[in-house]
Amino acid sequence: MRFKLLFIITFLLIGFAAKAQTQEDQLIKDLIESIAENLPEDYDLSELQDRLTYYRNNPINLNKTNAEELKTLVFLSPLQISNLFEHIRKNGKLIDLLELQSIAEFDVVTIQRLMPFVTLEQNAIVDKITGQNLLKYGNNDLIVRYGRVIEKSKGYTDLPGSRYLGTPDRYLFRYRYTYSNRVSASLVFEKDAGEHFFNGPKQKPFDFLSGHIALLNTGRFKKIVIGDYSMQFGQALTLWSGFSFGKSPDITAVAKRDVGLRPYTSANEFAFLRGAAATVGIAKNIDFSPFVSHRKLDASLGTNANGEKTITTINETGLHRTQNEINNKNTTEQMVYGGVLQYKTNALNIGAIAYHTSFNRIFVPGSSLYQKFNFNGKELTNIGAHYSYTYKNFYFFGEFGKSLDAGLAYVNGALVSLSSTVSAVVLHRNYQKNYHNFFNQATAEASEAFNEKGFYAGLNINPSKVWSFQLYGDYFNYPWLRFRVDAPSEGYEFLGQVTYSPTKTFKAILRFKSEVKQQNTSLTVPFNYLDNVKRENYRADVKWAVGKSFSFQNRVEVVQFKKGAGNAEFGYLAYQDVSYDPLSSRLSGNIRIAYFNTASYDSRIYAYEDDVLYNFTFGLYNGKGLRGYANLKYRLAKKLDVWGRYALYNYENVEKVGSGLDEIGGKMKSEMRIQLRYQF
Repeated sequence: MRFKLLFIITFLLIGFAAKAQTQEDQLIKDLIESIAENLPEDYDLSELQDRLTYYRNNPINLNKTNAEELKTLVFLSPLQISNLFEHIRKNGKLIDLLELQSIAEFDVVTIQRLMPFVTLEQNAIVDKITGQNLLKYGNNDLIVRYGRVIEKSKGYTDLPGSRYLGTPDRYLFRYRYTYSNRVSASLVFEKDAGEHFFNGPKQKPFDFLSGHIALLNTGRFKKIVIGDYSMQFGQALTLWSGFSFGKSPDITAVAKRDVGLRPYTSANEFAFLRGAAATVGIAKNIDFSPFVSHRKLDASLGTNANGEKTITTINETGLHRTQNEINNKNTTEQMVYGGVLQYKTNALNIGAIAYHTSFNRIFVPGSSLYQKFNFNGKELTNIGAHYSYTYKNFYFFGEFGKSLDAGLAYVNGALVSLSSTVSAVVLHRNYQKNYHNFFNQATAEASEAFNEKGFYAGLNINPSKVWSFQLYGDYFNYPWLRFRVDAPSEGYEFLGQVTYSPTKTFKAILRFKSEVKQQNTSLTVPFNYLDNVKRENYRADVKWAVGKSFSFQNRVEVVQFKKGAGNAEFGYLAYQDVSYDPLSSRLSGNIRIAYFNTASYDSRIYAYEDDVLYNFTFGLYNGKGLRGYANLKYRLAKKLDVWGRYALYNYENVEKVGSGLDEIGGKMKSEMRIQLRYQF
């Protein structure tokens, strides 16, 4: 009854009073959804949305930009970026954005995506850094967010053993200041559910605190960052922290968009460096980026034969809810220092990387055979070299990485425009089983790029403005053992997608994805052998608008899972999204109603969900039941907005939801979130 009442009331509220997202907001949502579905469900995408939102309000001048800046627009391929600069070199500055239609690789979809974020007009803001300009022209963005699961879970009861020691509330405070493209600063506080809010164990005074100050485009010093930052170079094989993509329907995503040194503004508690870094122009087209970082990390500790504390695993979740998680907090210190030397033109980028990582405790790998080649010790030096080069309709890219006294890894690929309607990409990778690196996010099937070989090939066909086809295949093998895989193994992945978009208000997508991996058999046998594990996804997705007010999205998805000779099991998901867009309203929002039915966790389905600004939800559809949520945004004043979200799972034929400390009695799990944003 509560679910039905939520749906009816929310539909009426939105249907008769709401103003849906602007075209640019919808574009940002579509971009994030298309590239986010292959990421882990807890991945923080706020860095990407932050970039796109900033450029929507401060468009890039295409006549006064560079390759590094354009790479932050993740939907642009490296070949498109190179072709743009070649066009300007031959024909002079762009006079009208319509000229983009005459540049190779710039199809209608790309141009539509690009338009909200670029301009040809001179930015009117004064760039000189003075106290008066900083106060007068600076942009301040303050976000305060609160959320929680409404039902009380088992972890908050007075258990005799492990339990959550804090409150179920979640808090986020984020302040960011920007002045043109010259100054950036931020401050982020976050408290996760189950953690202490203020002055808990090992807190000073909040559980997580992040911040930075950055000066940009200051003469020879192109970037100076003090505080938290990320480093993104080459193909993410040697040095990459923060935001990264893997395989997706956008086949060009396997070529990394390296943007170098960037200030860090996300609430993710692991994927960043802390200290100081800079990018210095030491000669024409030659930059040097030195950096130093010192961080305290969470780690699970053990004891060696000498009674010394050793590191068994680094904990990346950032959660400090139970006594054990608190005990592991800040137990290890990490020092990183080094530099990157690059030669860059619009067509050519060659770089060399060298840095050293040290810990205050020794890493000791586990005793399992698959962990035999894991990193062992306190010191690690990494070196690497990367390149990218555009020649006519070819874009070549690659990187070589080496951990001294250990293994080697390399990746090489090419993008090619075969015709005005067909483009292709190929990528080969070889990551040795003893390649060690703590800042590695190279393209791989596994979560980390080591102990893997593979070959990827993709094709993008746009025969007309109405139709587009995306295809890719990826074969991979693992020379050494892995967790739950007691022998060398192999697998493949295939994706095919067809998009039909006859008008700006209608788009239909059909997708098929098949993946086969190998895993230890589930049968009780004297010796483990490997079974093929096959997972297939079938998806139909339709987005359309009726008139100027109503817009809808429907999706039906079916998953088939089969392991070895066992019977196949299936999962189903169907949902309806509704938005209504009357003119002149302070209120905006959207709703979803979904039905799901999966045989087990193996046939689960993930789906991206709308949320409040800078927060991202990947709905886990597992079991049988209904899922619904409503998001509302209200503009209280010109620069003051408030968001509200309510989401609910209603499961069938269950007596409890979740497991372990997150177990909730009954068949419902609901969550609310409220956020305030003030821009001044």
